[in-house]
Amino acid sequence: MQAPREYHSFADVRRALGHRPGAFDGARLFDRLDWMESLHRHCFADVPLRVLHAGQGHGEAWLFLLAPARGRLGALANYYSFAFAPVFVGAPDPAARCAMLEAMGRHLRSNGARLSFYPLEDCAELRGALSRAGWWTVRRTMGGRHLLTLDGRNFDTYWRARPGRLRNLVRRKGRGDPFALTIYDRLTPDLWDDYVAVHARSWKADEPAGGLAFLRDLAERESTTGRLRLGFARQDGRAVATQLWTIDHGVALIHKLAHDKALDAQSPGTLLSYAMFRHAIDQDRVAMIDYGTGDNAYKADWMEQRIPLTRLDAFNPRAISHWPAAARAMISALVG
Repeated sequence: MQAPREYHSFADVRRALGHRPGAFDGARLFDRLDWMESLHRHCFADVPLRVLHAGQGHGEAWLFLLAPARGRLGALANYYSFAFAPVFVGAPDPAARCAMLEAMGRHLRSNGARLSFYPLEDCAELRGALSRAGWWTVRRTMGGRHLLTLDGRNFDTYWRARPGRLRNLVRRKGRGDPFALTIYDRLTPDLWDDYVAVHARSWKADEPAGGLAFLRDLAERESTTGRLRLGFARQDGRAVATQLWTIDHGVALIHKLAHDKALDAQSPGTLLSYAMFRHAIDQDRVAMIDYGTGDNAYKADWMEQRIPLTRLDAFNPRAISHWPAAARAMISALVG
């Protein structure tokens, strides 16, 4: 197996890929190189990047990390990320995956004191590899994602199974078609202006620095492939609710939603959700809808499954100054 290599910019990563610039293209959205690169450029531009790469046979492993402080490393992920994981290329078998991750763990232990990874769907493989590489590891469940698996159902069948209060709300608020509901798969400057305007009038907090630029970058990229689903509810021609979805490998991903808080009583966001779900199920024929991270109460009415998300912290036993933090994390995991 090759010794792990390390890169500190996406330009270096792309040079390392050489004649394989599309090596990540088949990965899920949150594992793709364009997602990682855009996230770093817009949301973490001032945080040093460390990308680890290991290879064994025809398989490769990549780990995208941030270095916010001396000795500390964390996942290149934030609130826009539904999940984080090492990225494997070339379909390595489980033994090769573990061997590459363990080699990365040993490499990181030479100059790292603490590692933090969130949000993880399953940390067993990564945790085992880091433990074998000599790290103390602590696993904690933190939050979750709400999912809907269709199992071949059409929208009408799905809708009949929704809670009565949701179906009644849609029926009452939808009488007389108070809003024009439209879903676009191509982004235009005018549509983005409408998106920003609705968000500004919503209950949502302002996006953090770089957030709107990141979301626009995402919408533009997915627009070029037809994977964007940007929905609007309009009243008298004015956009009053919006939702940003994308379609990825048969899964509809709900990234952002907002509505004009002055129209709360008319429920434009709920009516737009009804249209977005119908479109995803009956026209896109997705196998799953993913509502992303967060346990907002309204998600349970639309979805049928919640999966827990995991935070994994790893501590280098040689870094004595981090022992108190390791002890606090272990206690938190125990009382959790």
